[in-house]
Amino acid sequence: MKGPKMIQTKGKVRSTASIALLLLLVALFQGTTGKTLKYKVYEEQRVGTVIARLKEDVAGVLSKLPSSLSFRFRAMQRGSTQLLSVREEDGEISIGTKIDREKLCEKNLNCSIEFDVVTLPTDYLQLFHVEVEVLDINDNSPHFSRAIVPIEISESASVGTRIPLDGAVDADVGDNSLHTYSLTPNNFFKIDVRTRTDGAKYAELVVMRELDREVQSSYQLQLTASDNGVPPKSGSTLLKISISDSNDNSPAFDEQAYVISLLENSPLGTLIIDLNATDPDEGTNGKIVYSFSSHVSPKILEMFKINPENGHITLIKKVDYETTASYELDVQAQDLGPNSIPGLCKIVVKVVDVNDNKPEININLMTPGKEEVAYISEGAPVDTFIALVRVDDIDAGLNGEVVCRLHGHGHFRLQKTNERNYMILTNISLDREKRSEYSLTVMAEDKGSPSLSTIKHFTVQVLDENDNPPHFEKSRYEVFKSENNSPGAYLMTVVASDPDLGTNGQVTYTIIDALIQGSPISTYVTIDPSNGAIYALRSFDHEDVSRVAFTVQARDGGNPALSANTTVLLTVLDENDNPPMIHSPSLRNHTADLRVWKYASPGQLISALKITDRDSGANGEVSCSIVGGNEDGLFVMDTRRCELRTNASLEQAPRDVMEIRVEVQDRGTSRLTTEALFKLSLQENMDILPPLYPTGSSQSSLDLSLIVIISLGAVCALLLIVMVKFATARCSREKKDPRHNYNCRVAENSYQNHPKKPARQIHKADITLVPTINGTLPVHSHPHSPLPSPTPERGTLGSRQSHHSRQSLNSLVTISSNHVPENFALELAHATPPVEGQYQPRPSFRGNKYTRSYRYALNEMDKFSLKDSGRGDSEAGDSDYEPGRESPVDRLLGEGFTELYSPEGQHCSHA
Repeated sequence: MKGPKMIQTKGKVRSTASIALLLLLVALFQGTTGKTLKYKVYEEQRVGTVIARLKEDVAGVLSKLPSSLSFRFRAMQRGSTQLLSVREEDGEISIGTKIDREKLCEKNLNCSIEFDVVTLPTDYLQLFHVEVEVLDINDNSPHFSRAIVPIEISESASVGTRIPLDGAVDADVGDNSLHTYSLTPNNFFKIDVRTRTDGAKYAELVVMRELDREVQSSYQLQLTASDNGVPPKSGSTLLKISISDSNDNSPAFDEQAYVISLLENSPLGTLIIDLNATDPDEGTNGKIVYSFSSHVSPKILEMFKINPENGHITLIKKVDYETTASYELDVQAQDLGPNSIPGLCKIVVKVVDVNDNKPEININLMTPGKEEVAYISEGAPVDTFIALVRVDDIDAGLNGEVVCRLHGHGHFRLQKTNERNYMILTNISLDREKRSEYSLTVMAEDKGSPSLSTIKHFTVQVLDENDNPPHFEKSRYEVFKSENNSPGAYLMTVVASDPDLGTNGQVTYTIIDALIQGSPISTYVTIDPSNGAIYALRSFDHEDVSRVAFTVQARDGGNPALSANTTVLLTVLDENDNPPMIHSPSLRNHTADLRVWKYASPGQLISALKITDRDSGANGEVSCSIVGGNEDGLFVMDTRRCELRTNASLEQAPRDVMEIRVEVQDRGTSRLTTEALFKLSLQENMDILPPLYPTGSSQSSLDLSLIVIISLGAVCALLLIVMVKFATARCSREKKDPRHNYNCRVAENSYQNHPKKPARQIHKADITLVPTINGTLPVHSHPHSPLPSPTPERGTLGSRQSHHSRQSLNSLVTISSNHVPENFALELAHATPPVEGQYQPRPSFRGNKYTRSYRYALNEMDKFSLKDSGRGDSEAGDSDYEPGRESPVDRLLGEGFTELYSPEGQHCSHA
């Protein structure tokens, strides 16, 4: 007997101790977790708005704990978004993110945010349950799903016919939700506002008067939905009503409304109701087709299906009482006759609840980011908080009791805080270099039979520090691009790398703002921020910008961001895209008029072309050539210096105005040319010619001319004396010659009878020395006089050079224009070749406009000339000289000139 009693006693003592410990724990948790705090706040409040301070509201509970402790508050919220924030120091609850009641609770009347708050340190941990009710404000206007609603009504529709209209939706609740409808005032239609079983209001269009399509075939009315908020808000839609002819009778249901109960675990295909509608019409007018009304929500079409022939409504998708407790179906029956009017019926399906819910797991992560990913720094200490796990089961009894377990790695552990809350903590120190990611599994299982369980996975990622800036492969990039590129052309790609992870290693490229010739660099080039590809934004012109330097910056996505710069040097290569341009001589329609002295010596400069080419290098080097009009080779073009010169004497030119085509060409790969037409006009007088550039031999010619002028000036007086003596002697010989009837006295007496000016004596001051111009004397013979023929009697030079030299010497002796008659000129050094049997008379001319300024004239010709004045007043038997004899003046001048120009410096005598 003693043994069993002892055992009973021990068992009783152990049972008593367990009961005492259990009561102590219950009392402890009842003291700390039994308090629920409720608050209210309006939605859309400013972030930071204070709702309450827990330190004040739970002061009574905290006063029972040691006063030396400094309590801190920590919120264990559900969900990934922290709508409310709790300050640890005093438990101040404020709005962390703007709250939208419609997104949070949709149309539920009761909307609240629930979370738990624990006090630290954990040795005196207290748990409070906080419920914050979110109150609605009128921040949503009623709106219709369609802006325009087409409605077709038969003109035979009777007064009182009802047409269901699209219902408006207002996300607000209570007084702020949809309140009423209104219609544009008219004489034919009105609306009737009705309320569904769930409290939603809808409108039906009611015909007030008989319709006549022939009078008015359509109506446009504004349907407006308004709420009852302060201030009220509204939305509208346009009803486009078209009147058409239709049947006289419409289908009618046995009842206007049905109420059906449906278990939430009903299988798919369950028959909801067998509808029946009748139509007294015959044929197609009495054939009925069943369908849902056009304004039913898409959600109803997903859940139910109606057979158009027999009106059977069946279930096609599982219903859930916890999601939607009832459905309202609008069904219409319409015959197949023309202009039929449908009959309407309303069916309310009420869902009956059953026990079919698994436990629900809520994992609240302390770090921001995705809902299923927690982030922790690799330097976090042991027992660092990772997440708060809350398990719920809406079922009752054992089916609602849940056991929670953590599966995964030994680096983490699960610690229970109360009946439904658990904390996940680190178990050891983490090292990202060894492992950067962990996958954890939380399993919740209820105690029902059979039990239902839920598994939820989430990932813990170990974060790295952003300690590496981007690094370019090169500190300087160079790229070469030919000009005239197309906008958008690819230039090059710069590459920068960053060894950091995630956004810390994601590099973005930008071009730093700068000005290029007053324009932003962003108008020249652009860069792809993702891959560093650089593209041209404009067509480059080497002549405007030959080199563009800009800075590219690579920035990572860390916070704070790190960056690096590199320099890109873009060189625009020249292309031969600019033809040469002739600036001088000035062109008009690619033509220039140039005047050229007819007696210019070979090599005389006519024009030096001034040419520019905007291109550089070989593309800008130009050469000139004559490409047409120079068949006689009278002109030559210096290819490099682009100087147009005479190549031969122009006296034999076929015409006075010649046209040559000059081509200017650059030396690019694809050569560009410019052509010009030069019209060269031969001029007799030097004084009307434009100034020319001196030739290379002008200086030496000028020096020789000065020497000749000085030498000949000294003998001018002697020549005149010799000419007088020879004239006197010749006259004496001719008087004694019987072959001639001409004598000097008769000629003298004949000339004195002429009405001339009084004779004057020629003095030394009347002799003028004429300077040369560019090595050539300005006075030449008459342009139409025949060229001299070299004869032995004359002793003249046979070459063209001797002819020009002789002309130069002839020009040296000029009688002052003060003593020369205006209409008289004497030709020198042009001998007329003899003709057998007769003598060719020597022509005398007055001069022309080209030689008027530089003519040869003699004063007092009655003392020097042996020929008539050229006016035709000589006697018929007069002649200038005897047959076979020269004029004394010609002979004297010829001998003098020959003597001066003799190569050996000796005199040449005539035969």
